Amino acid sequence: MAIFLQASIFLYSTSPPSACSCRRIIRATTDLPKNKISPLFIPTILSRGLAEELDTNSITNLNTFKRQSTNPQEPMVIAKLYAIMEAVADRVEMHKNIGAQRDSWNHLFLTSINAITLTAATMAGLAGAIGVTGSPLVALKVASTMLYLAATVMLVVMNKIQPSQLGEEQRNAARLFKQLYREIQTTMSLCSPTIIDVNEAMEKVLALDKAYPLALIGAMTEKFPRTVEPTVWWPTKRQRRVETVGEEIEGNGWDGKLEEEMREIVGVLKKKDEAEYLRLSQKALKLNKFLAISGPLLTGLAALGSSFLGTTHGAWAVMVAVIAGALASVVNTLEHGGQVGMVFEMYRSNVGFFRLMQETIKSNMSERDVKGRENGRLFEMKVALRLGRSVSELKHLAALSSSRNGEAIEEFGSKLF
Repeated sequence: MAIFLQASIFLYSTSPPSACSCRRIIRATTDLPKNKISPLFIPTILSRGLAEELDTNSITNLNTFKRQSTNPQEPMVIAKLYAIMEAVADRVEMHKNIGAQRDSWNHLFLTSINAITLTAATMAGLAGAIGVTGSPLVALKVASTMLYLAATVMLVVMNKIQPSQLGEEQRNAARLFKQLYREIQTTMSLCSPTIIDVNEAMEKVLALDKAYPLALIGAMTEKFPRTVEPTVWWPTKRQRRVETVGEEIEGNGWDGKLEEEMREIVGVLKKKDEAEYLRLSQKALKLNKFLAISGPLLTGLAALGSSFLGTTHGAWAVMVAVIAGALASVVNTLEHGGQVGMVFEMYRSNVGFFRLMQETIKSNMSERDVKGRENGRLFEMKVALRLGRSVSELKHLAALSSSRNGEAIEEFGSKLF
């Protein structure tokens, strides 16, 4: 005899019918006929993270997430969201794996090029120090020149693709896809999802794919842009869907004081945080350009010096070959060992983060009807957490900015970066 256990959890709120109201039914069976499995089961999630959340000892179907809704399309909406979650989980794994691969590229290229350069410099130095002639001199001369030329070509390729910057891009992408995954989970847990949620999730996935491409040829982001622009990983036109949380209160948690506080926060982020990280991005880009040009030039100069070993300019040729080769190793270590490209990408991503914060605040406040905004107190807490502050610290920062009458304050808005 089949034994059925059924638990029903009802979440009621005193808000109007438009508020989020969810009913969850969980059903398990110890004797389920194999020929009566519902065809509307949730597709298997291949990612390890989501697989751990599903109970592998029971069959989960779309009825697991029944809600108080008369919309017949809701099961299809949930199925679409689960399909998007599968794709997002797969993106996380892909970006993690490719990020690790490109970190390995950086270490292997750095070690190999430095070894080749120092070997060529040693050969050039030996040719000048021991005063060999004939075949031994030709052998050292040709070997040193070839090694320098090989190092030059490898440096050009490495400086073009910037493996450390590629690795940072993939780490950012993996983190942001994980964040999107959790956002979809929260949407499905707290409210009844609609087609708007599906479209929004799709737009976010495509925006992340565009901001952090996996391919190198034809899709790689520009590593040496003429002007520094923040990384944009969010849709330019976003649909804001607001759910009522708990009991409806007057003003939806918004008042004139909170609006003024948010305006001051936007001003601080724009004048201090965004401006500072934009300045640092420009400096990192200039340094990276200088090092990327200097490395191949030095190895090319060293190759030219090696080619003149054993001639009437032999003394100068040895000096140029050895000194230029040593300097090239130093420059290569500074650029790729110090991961200047990664630093530039990190600063540029921080600028994008502060730009997103400003757009999010402005988007909420642009809604004249406060009922169409996110709950004010909840929104204030989210802003504080993203900036690494408590709510009281956020209020203090806004008050400090307000007392300056539009002038920039010394304190930065974020305590995380």
